[in-house]
Amino acid sequence: MKAIVIEQAGNPDVLRIKDVPRPQSQPGWVSIEVKAFGLNRSEMFTRQGHSPNVKFPRILGIECVGIVVEAPETNFQPGQKVAAFMGGMGRDFDGSYAEYTCVPQKCVFPIESELEWSILGAIPEMFQTTWGALTKGLEVKAGQTLLIRGGTSSIGLAATHLAKAIGLTVISTTRNSAKVETLKANGVDRVIIDNGTIADSVRNIFPQGVDRVLELVGTVALIDSLKTVTPGGILCIAGCLGNEWILKEFFPMAAIPKTVRLTVYGGGSDDLSAVDLQNFIDGVAAGRNKVIIDRVFHFDEIVEAHSYMESNQATGKLVILVDEHHTQK
Repeated sequence: MKAIVIEQAGNPDVLRIKDVPRPQSQPGWVSIEVKAFGLNRSEMFTRQGHSPNVKFPRILGIECVGIVVEAPETNFQPGQKVAAFMGGMGRDFDGSYAEYTCVPQKCVFPIESELEWSILGAIPEMFQTTWGALTKGLEVKAGQTLLIRGGTSSIGLAATHLAKAIGLTVISTTRNSAKVETLKANGVDRVIIDNGTIADSVRNIFPQGVDRVLELVGTVALIDSLKTVTPGGILCIAGCLGNEWILKEFFPMAAIPKTVRLTVYGGGSDDLSAVDLQNFIDGVAAGRNKVIIDRVFHFDEIVEAHSYMESNQATGKLVILVDEHHTQK
């Protein structure tokens, strides 16, 4: 089969399409013909060399959608449509950047849909992270105010839509004034241009602060974002768009306002139910839920796709479509 293999950390051009043996099925694992997969910044970080536990060579990819080929001693049947994500994919074992992948049953969810593969490919990890961060990390409720820092990311856009459906007032940030109308069209109530410090701007709108903050920029924005939270509120870190993992000279007693909770969400496949995933997919098909895709790339455009992801130009999800014409070149 064709697979995108990384043998050493580096720039996007270390991702190379090669002929490799197709993974063999084993009891309790599901062999999947990959139809599409979303790109994730965690894969970019691994490619750059920031995942020390990942051993090369490796086939990256923490999510995919496709069709079951074999599934011995599992609940899945050949021909069944499925989504697979997390659980060590692309890190502990080879992942979805390939024509076929083989993953543990715990990573796999049945799906029923006639949506295009490119749309389905944008959903699994995006929905898992967004839904988990809102419901578990932030415990959102109707009537609350939610600040999304990093609003034009795929998670930020999805969180806006889900939060509005629940009944929250949403404030979202972007560094690019050209993206303000995109955010408003997605349902954002107020947009703040992020110049690195937004606490004063938020307090000008909500003097008492906001109830919830979804922090997607990460450690580089955390101290400032904490200043926006009302007493008794919650800030949840669920992303690292700022590309810095470590917060230096962090003094919790000074940085965290009194009674404000600081949480982290980085859930896996065991944090999502098949029912919730199917309900979201059904909502997309019915027009109730939105999936905002910035670009769909083909399999042989993986270097271009990673370069684009690294440039931070995207507004929405990036998806790779695995089709025969573009894999057999």
